[in-house]
Amino acid sequence: MKKESLWLEQLSNSSHIGILVVDRECNNLFVNERLCEMFAYDKETLLSTNAEIFHVNHDTFLKFAELAFDAVVNGTPLAVDYQFKRSDGSLFWVHISGDPIATNKEVLWTMVDISQRVQVEEELNHQASHDALTGLPNRILFNDRLAQAIEKAKRHTSSVALLFIDLDHFKEINDSLGHEAGDEVLKVVTQRLKSIVRDEDTIARLGGDEFTIILENLLESQDSSLLARKIIQTLSTPILIEDHTLYVSSSIGISLYPEDGGSATNLLKYADSAMYKAKDSGRNNYQYYNATMTELAFERVVMESALREAIKNEDFVVYYQPQVDAVNAKLTGMEALVRWRHPTLGLVSPDKFIPLAESTGLIVEIDRYVMRTAMHQMTEWSNKGFKPGILYMNLAVKQLEQKDFIDTLKSILMESKCHPSCVGLEVTESQIMSNPEEAIIQLKEISSLGIELAVDDFGTGYSSLAYLKRLPIDKLKIDQAFVKDLPNDEEDAGITKAVIALGDDLNLKVIAEGVETQEQKEFLIENGCDNIQGYFYSKPVPADEFEKILKSSINKYKKASYEQ
Repeated sequence: MKKESLWLEQLSNSSHIGILVVDRECNNLFVNERLCEMFAYDKETLLSTNAEIFHVNHDTFLKFAELAFDAVVNGTPLAVDYQFKRSDGSLFWVHISGDPIATNKEVLWTMVDISQRVQVEEELNHQASHDALTGLPNRILFNDRLAQAIEKAKRHTSSVALLFIDLDHFKEINDSLGHEAGDEVLKVVTQRLKSIVRDEDTIARLGGDEFTIILENLLESQDSSLLARKIIQTLSTPILIEDHTLYVSSSIGISLYPEDGGSATNLLKYADSAMYKAKDSGRNNYQYYNATMTELAFERVVMESALREAIKNEDFVVYYQPQVDAVNAKLTGMEALVRWRHPTLGLVSPDKFIPLAESTGLIVEIDRYVMRTAMHQMTEWSNKGFKPGILYMNLAVKQLEQKDFIDTLKSILMESKCHPSCVGLEVTESQIMSNPEEAIIQLKEISSLGIELAVDDFGTGYSSLAYLKRLPIDKLKIDQAFVKDLPNDEEDAGITKAVIALGDDLNLKVIAEGVETQEQKEFLIENGCDNIQGYFYSKPVPADEFEKILKSSINKYKKASYEQ
């Protein structure tokens, strides 16, 4: 073929497709550069021979030539995956399709390396579901991810938050500096958003300057406000584009599943509506679709600020609740519980601020304050001749994640001169099971110091007995949710008996918390749980009152002698 037509020239320029034109005798009349690359031959070599050069052997060539050529020139479409041979003898699979040229004396074959075809298909799929400028999921993939998140939340009875982010006055950047500068700003915004979200969260660009973030597995719906504040903060840093210093803010709308509805369409619509509410409120802020949630979120901001100030000023006090051997009426130890002395609200109970402290990470400093204070107190009581038993303290999972925790724990033990055998740490069942392998490593290191370990709130999570056997724990703590309706609730009674039996089988101590009545106490003793904690003996009290308990009746608890 002496002269290439325009369409053949265009096709031959493809970087992915190999082109071969042969006559009825299978002589090579035309090859493009891609075909030469695929088979590792130069063009002159290929044009001086026939198509047999591509085949595994002579027999396969004859069979292919007879069947394939005749089919194509007779008008039968042909598209198959076929194994060919490169110049070095290596074999590879090619997707080949044939079309007759107008004279029906020649056939044009197009070939695609299948491995490259897969890559091309993946690239095309990615392009179809992702934004070309930022690489983020586009509206199509976003809709799919949001629907999946809602279905997952339905199965696990969890929460989903959708943040709708619109950049304030972005049009002015495009109008004054041009769309190229605007594109650079969008890329910077994308990188900043990526830097502050979790791996499991989805960021998408819906178009223009509109972004969305899907947050799954929220402990509390209000936790979405933490990310909204981070976004506002990170975007407040100036962006430098072509010697221009640009300040970008955003208005953020938040909708929640299940509070605001159960469909992806409605959540997006509600988040969009809340975003416009944020713009109407002066921009550079966030609003929930539910006005009550916005109020709660801002209350949370105020509370977090106050909590940070309380940590700085150590505005906390440690209370102690006795743990008692109910059979022998003997004090065996206590649990240290923190209270917040707020300057205007007075004494704030843990359920009001501990969840906030956990979600913000402030629990680490609070836990360490409690450990330091309580261990010093134990040493003081020991020096006075008391035998307070074992001091149990709560250990937050975020504390375990701190690289310096073990060193800090050793330092507090040394500083307070509190013997490790007098110390116990309580970790909740759900905390352990969130990352059991890592928990085993950390807890073994703590246990090696001589510190007792207890699983708190046992029965409320989803423990694997296989993991439970591997944990270096000493005690199971029956959650008060199972104790409060004893002995009348059959289900709670069954669970309680099962935990006691499990502890016995694994040679673990068992203690029940939240015990308030004589009937509860008697049921527990009858079923083999002698260790009891609860208002039946004493509510949590400050150190000076607990010292009175240490002094009274040589630690005898023959009846509930402290006010409920």
